Amino acid sequence: MTAEQAGEALSFEVAIVGGGPAGLTAGLYAARAGRSTVLLEQTAPGGQAMTTWRVDNYPGLPRVNGAELMLRMVEQTREHDLPILTRQVTAWIPGVLHRLVTPDGDLQARALILATGAKPRRLHIPGEDTYHGRGVSYCATCDGAFFRDMPVAVIGGGNTALEEAEFLTRFASKIYLVHRREQFRADHVIQQQVLRHPKIEVLTPYVPREIRGDSAVQSLRLEPRGGGACRELPVRGVFIFVGLTPQTEFVRGLLDTDPDGYILTQPNFAASQPGVFAAGDCRANVLKQIVADRYLSEFSARG
Repeated sequence: MTAEQAGEALSFEVAIVGGGPAGLTAGLYAARAGRSTVLLEQTAPGGQAMTTWRVDNYPGLPRVNGAELMLRMVEQTREHDLPILTRQVTAWIPGVLHRLVTPDGDLQARALILATGAKPRRLHIPGEDTYHGRGVSYCATCDGAFFRDMPVAVIGGGNTALEEAEFLTRFASKIYLVHRREQFRADHVIQQQVLRHPKIEVLTPYVPREIRGDSAVQSLRLEPRGGGACRELPVRGVFIFVGLTPQTEFVRGLLDTDPDGYILTQPNFAASQPGVFAAGDCRANVLKQIVADRYLSEFSARG
């Protein structure tokens, strides 16, 4: 009989929650350091990077496909025998041994690394939920091919929005790039690549007000930010890239977070509870980049 079958929690030195770049990097360093380590991921390892069609700024791997990069990371952890379990953590009980509650049995560890990442932020406008999966998408790499020779709208002004708009030019007949500000926040080099594309029409400053359709999306209603008559775009797809929401629900009230729910940490990634660290997109920091996760070795390999 195993410990789980007997109702006992499996014990480790280090438990990592989240299998994106931050979690995998932490797991790699901890496993290589000889620590008893486990990584818990509720779906498949790889995180948001798995849905990124091109990564331009990862040192040594220019223009690598996001899924390819993450599969390399996963394979590298397997070479060092890091256990990756498909489990959703529903609760955390702090202590000298931190207890993680999952539907498939509890685990406990002396050190806990939270690398739970973030999920796409919603607009919360009429039609967004109604047509989710029927024209509304948060992943161009996942769904772009469904909109071949169709007009679509991309909402957002950061790097992700512009990069995904560029990707959609492979499929869509036209892309309306909608942003609520006059200026885009994306890096200058990305703006140069994207904004002059003949398939992309820039609409600024406009605020999305409603997604309309019948059995699927048929149009997007926009309002000029300064006021005026609304405009209705005839589109079959609406791709939304307006930021992220941290996946930190199960630790809120137990750890210090900022008003948006991102975990506050010290320079060494330590959170407000002893033995708990946070890394990657769930952590309060301005740098949301895959390459930043390379520095997790500072704490993941330590005792």
